[in-house]
Amino acid sequence: MGSAELRKKEFTMSKLNHACAVAVIAGAALVAAIPSQGAEVNVGGVNGEAARGKQLYRRYCVGCHGAKGDGQGDNAPYMDPRPRDFTTGSFKCRSTPTGTLPLDNDLFVTIGRGIFASSMPSWKALTAQERADLLAYVKDFSPRWNVEKPQHPLEIPPEPPGTAESVTRGGKIYERMECWKCHGKDGSGNGPSATTLTDNKDRAIIPYDFTTGTRFKCGRTNEELYKIFMTGLDGTPMPSFRDNLPPDEAWDLVHYLRTLQARVKQ
Repeated sequence: MGSAELRKKEFTMSKLNHACAVAVIAGAALVAAIPSQGAEVNVGGVNGEAARGKQLYRRYCVGCHGAKGDGQGDNAPYMDPRPRDFTTGSFKCRSTPTGTLPLDNDLFVTIGRGIFASSMPSWKALTAQERADLLAYVKDFSPRWNVEKPQHPLEIPPEPPGTAESVTRGGKIYERMECWKCHGKDGSGNGPSATTLTDNKDRAIIPYDFTTGTRFKCGRTNEELYKIFMTGLDGTPMPSFRDNLPPDEAWDLVHYLRTLQARVKQ
């Protein structure tokens, strides 16, 4: 590359970096202009305040979730799936019934754990106080928190043994509930409906690939997997099976899905 081309490239990169810096500053300034409603949360005895969380949001979250919390941050167009729109009050990872608000603890855990197979990282490096403050500010974005209360969480019965018989029954349930239409016969997310699915904003969404590892979208334990398909993932085509599966069958399905993960290619 000649010196003239190199200078031109350096100039272009300088302009691009300047534009990105201006966008971040502008976004932070807009967040600063949004008044806090003073939401408070209490998670595990830690009191969170939106006024403090606002500064954390400006530092860590605005680039993806946007100054208005609507998922329209500067980074959003380059992310798949797109960042969560907090203004709707709709969240994937919950312990509460489908369509209802999550518990404060649900969101607190999500901030710390992150969302697997997405661009949402773990913020476990933040202290419990910081996560509680951040949660309080996130709740400020949706008016639902002012008029609705989270419902009682799903009761999860003790897990029975994951026997070969349980796995066999779970495989039949996987067929009967037509999970394969989205997730595929082998659980790799390539079912016949996979290319037609959209989220609540009419954007294409890919079914979860169970063969990718030992984690799930909202956790890694069997209880967390049970919770996912008994509460559903709001904003996605993944429904709640709470009214369609008794607990014993739900546990059979958990045990079967674990065998799909065991087929991960090395």
